[in-house]
Amino acid sequence: MAFVDQVKINVKAGKGGDGVVSFRHEKYVDMGGPFGGDGGHGGSVILKVDSGLRTLMDFRYKTHFKATPGQNGATKGMTGRSAEDLVIKVPEGTTVTNTETGQIVADLTEPGQELVVAEGGRGGRGNIHFATSKNPAPEIAENGEPGQEFSLQLELRVLADVGLVGFPSVGKSTLLSVVTAAKPKVAAYHFTTLVPNLGMVQLDDGRDFVMADLPGLIEGASDGVGLGVQFLRHVERTRVILHMIDMSGIDPENDPYEAYKAINSELETYDPALLERPQIIVPTKMDMPDAEETLAEFKQKLADDPSVPDDVEIMPISSLNREGVQPLMRRTADLLDVTPQFIAKGMEPESETTMYEFKDDQPAFQIDHAEDDLWIVYGDEIEDIMRRTNTAFTESLMRFARVMRKMGVDAALHDAGAKNGDTVQILDFQFEYEE
Repeated sequence: MAFVDQVKINVKAGKGGDGVVSFRHEKYVDMGGPFGGDGGHGGSVILKVDSGLRTLMDFRYKTHFKATPGQNGATKGMTGRSAEDLVIKVPEGTTVTNTETGQIVADLTEPGQELVVAEGGRGGRGNIHFATSKNPAPEIAENGEPGQEFSLQLELRVLADVGLVGFPSVGKSTLLSVVTAAKPKVAAYHFTTLVPNLGMVQLDDGRDFVMADLPGLIEGASDGVGLGVQFLRHVERTRVILHMIDMSGIDPENDPYEAYKAINSELETYDPALLERPQIIVPTKMDMPDAEETLAEFKQKLADDPSVPDDVEIMPISSLNREGVQPLMRRTADLLDVTPQFIAKGMEPESETTMYEFKDDQPAFQIDHAEDDLWIVYGDEIEDIMRRTNTAFTESLMRFARVMRKMGVDAALHDAGAKNGDTVQILDFQFEYEE
């Protein structure tokens, strides 16, 4: 199965049902009055974490999701049925970003966690709500609100406690296959691992943790070379890094010390915080004839490098005969016991506390003079009222006209130079201006 870790989708919540204009017609009930019910709420779009999913593969061929609208109201004051929410399942570790604003909406990391990404529209009110002593039989009803619509980017950052890093063919997949039930492809050529593989390590003392065999790095990965940030993105969530280095000496041009420095350089370039988390150097393939000599030279170069911490841990292993593997796993578990979760890159809070204040900086409406006799009125508030106005009934239009007058639209048009007979447009609705 292909591994998909980044997709763009469009979500649209359901429109609210329309309220209705209806009157009570019953025998022996004189002038029964308004009896129109409200519309039901439209369905919302919800993302829900499913621990059984491992990729975003399901979104490769379906990227548009639309929830069901609410039903219209009915006579006898009956409210229309509200629509069911549309639940979209995503894997653990999915980051949700609004593609229009670039804002990170949420980081979904817990099984069963839910996030409403698009709210369904409210149902419109029926004429039963608009009866007054002056107008006991109103022909006024509201349309349902449209549902929210967004373009989102879903990005999967693998959830693993331990990440295996290193150049291709250093033995990451082999180690994972030895200590877990995972079955990654293992071969002696570069780029065997093109997608992350996860496995559960279970120790004799009852401790367990998730280990990820991540795609091999090459120099320039932080700049997008090779698999680039497709790999680096997945290392962000790991709490302990096992830095694996080939000691076989088969390739004379492969200097373990230079490989160690190159990988750390790529990690630091992508996110300096990656080098702050615990890292164990794991020399691999120690069953090879020249491995011990190569390891000794490697340790000497590390000792001569002032940038390498004095307390750096080095735990050589041979996955082939399993020497050193269990001590490495136990030491890894010890580090996990004392290492907290790290915040993934881009998910840092702006501050510990945030003060939210209402700022009335958006006018209720604005006016543009599009042509000689055409005036465009727009703005979130006026457009919302227009959408909820049922233009099929004269009384609803008259109510809308009163609302516009109260908001100051008539006065603003007059001050802008509108003349009798000019056309005024709000959304796709047009009417003639009269003072």
